[in-house]
Amino acid sequence: MPKLPHLLLVLAVCTPFACAAEESANLKYFRDIAETRSYSLGRPVAPKLTPDGQTVIYLRGGPRDPVLRLYEFPLPAGPERELLTPAQLLGNAEEKLTAEEKARRERARVTLRGFTRFDLSKDGTRLLVTLSGQLYVVNRANLKVTALPGKNWIDPRFSPDGTAVAAVSAGELHVIELGVTPSSHAVTTGATATLSHATAEFVAQEEMARREGYWWAPDSQSLVYQETDESAVEVRHIADPLHPDAAPVDFFYPRSGSPNATVRLGLVARSGGATRWMKWDAAKFPYLTRVVWRETGDPLCLSVMDRAQQTSLLLRADPATGATTELLRETDPAWLNLDASAVLPRWLPGSREFLWTTESRGAWQVELRAADGKLLRPLTPLDFIYKGLSKLDAAHGSIYVSGGSDPREAHVWRFPLAGGTGTALTTAPGQHSASFSENASTFIYTYNLLDGTAGAEVRSADGQRLATLPSVAEKFPARPNVELTQTTGTPSFYAALIRPRAFQSGKKYPVILAVYAGPTTTTVSASTRGYLSNQWMADQGYIVVRLDGRGTPHRGRDWERIVRGNLIDVALEDQIAGLRALGVKYPELDLTRVGVTGWSFGGYFSAMATIRRPDVFRCGVAGAPVITWENYDTFYTERYLGLPQTDAAAYQVSSVLTYANQLTRPLLLIHGLTDDNVYAQHTLQLADALFMAGKPYEFMPMLGTHLAGSSDPVVQLRQQMRVIEFFNRELKP
Repeated sequence: MPKLPHLLLVLAVCTPFACAAEESANLKYFRDIAETRSYSLGRPVAPKLTPDGQTVIYLRGGPRDPVLRLYEFPLPAGPERELLTPAQLLGNAEEKLTAEEKARRERARVTLRGFTRFDLSKDGTRLLVTLSGQLYVVNRANLKVTALPGKNWIDPRFSPDGTAVAAVSAGELHVIELGVTPSSHAVTTGATATLSHATAEFVAQEEMARREGYWWAPDSQSLVYQETDESAVEVRHIADPLHPDAAPVDFFYPRSGSPNATVRLGLVARSGGATRWMKWDAAKFPYLTRVVWRETGDPLCLSVMDRAQQTSLLLRADPATGATTELLRETDPAWLNLDASAVLPRWLPGSREFLWTTESRGAWQVELRAADGKLLRPLTPLDFIYKGLSKLDAAHGSIYVSGGSDPREAHVWRFPLAGGTGTALTTAPGQHSASFSENASTFIYTYNLLDGTAGAEVRSADGQRLATLPSVAEKFPARPNVELTQTTGTPSFYAALIRPRAFQSGKKYPVILAVYAGPTTTTVSASTRGYLSNQWMADQGYIVVRLDGRGTPHRGRDWERIVRGNLIDVALEDQIAGLRALGVKYPELDLTRVGVTGWSFGGYFSAMATIRRPDVFRCGVAGAPVITWENYDTFYTERYLGLPQTDAAAYQVSSVLTYANQLTRPLLLIHGLTDDNVYAQHTLQLADALFMAGKPYEFMPMLGTHLAGSSDPVVQLRQQMRVIEFFNRELKP
């Protein structure tokens, strides 16, 4: 067991936080944030309009209860009716999840409990929920609950005709016929420890925003499913250190440069039988990124991508033969992004035209294309910041999208299919979203605004409010003291400053940079609730700063792709430049006392910033950091850095280990020991390198996965107290 003694010495540095006998108002403020999930518990979750547009179905917990129950709200005025609770099904028993279901929830960042999702039959009369791996159908008319046969089900969905449910268990796809006596039969066979059917592989769930592994045919008579062969994929074994008596859990995890799962797509009859496989050049295009088969008459389509993620094909498949035809090809010399907000193509009635989204002209746009893939016209302008396709309303010649002119906001817009100027249906600064009824006559409007208000309403297609959905969420005591701003100079960065509620003009404050700084994510948002935990840190006597530099989304193709081949230098340069620009504009920022903290990519950045720029950062907290990109997954890493076998320099310059011996500032490392996304291996690699270089550091191991106890208020409180204790010691001695 080499090197174990020095690890134990490192762990001994972490003294437990001693709580005061009586909790202060300061601690109560954060505890309230944690227990209410930033005052979001008690609000409707995943609301859906029934097909007739007369009722809203949703999940909801209590103000401090993360267990979700099932509700309906008849329009326009209710009253709300509770349809089903987990306690009705389990009594006093605890919910039990399989390792596979836990992993799926981790991929989807689901930390709530109870009914975490539901499916609604196409006619709106029945609901489908899962609890402890058991499936239940709920009849809305009489609230009769029917338990379906089988166990350990994942990803259950009604057939389009509502007469059956498909679900996956033990690596096989099953169909459960909903007759007088429901019966189940497997439609796939041959699953082994390395071969599975109808579930998406790790990188599809984690990085492609594709969590489905099967799709019903529109006529309900067959299903398309993914077969996944992971025999060549590396296996990682995660043991729970708190329970050494328990066997480790195995995960197939494709490290950058290593073999991926081999995926193919097949069609099988609802009754089972032989599979017909769809044909494409899987050796050249191994990634199956999207599968679409929505309505009767629509073609079966799939999108595939090469391993370099520089070429993508949209293919039309013939279910009768498995042959595919290329409809369009996208290329990019850096990389292609997937539109994570929409499942495309979206065919118009008659299947003569379809909607598509692309960055090929320098920014995301929605396009209208002919059935053969030929471009007809863009529907959104280049200067519109597209964030998602909400609805196609072909009957009225419109599309509804999310976006606007400010990357910090998201508004509901309507654009004509014929081309022309769009119309904004929302205007207040903040985050707005819409989920439409089947006929697009009404939509569920959710909002989370800069002034602190939040809620969910039902509105007509022209934006008129029809109803307000009930919420039992607590109201937070005061709006965070946040200022949104933009730095001067070129380039200019969006930023947020969170000052103490007891801020004193003319006083200098130490600064905490709360950072992500990586691809796919921005941190500066016109949503006040997102700054509540930052406010708690600020109230300890700091100004908390957020900045979005180059490499982040919503500022155009070139802005994002500048990080190709080097994930740290531009990000580090921009965060420092932004801090210095803010220091000139806001003299209360004491830039001689700056700490940095982040999680995941933000943890990676924090470690790099602390090590490489001690002239700027006095200390850093790195949570669940990626340390060596060779040990992160293929689809994410290779998009930005290429293959380690051919782009070794990109991995070298982007690795924290390259600079570990330069550490001169205090660094606190935090990692969940059972993290199955960024494995604890990363932090241990850095800890070992720092030890061998004679560099002191602190390490706080956590019991948990990548989110490291984010669902436990006590864990959150203890973690944040440890972090602020560290900053107080280093920035306010």
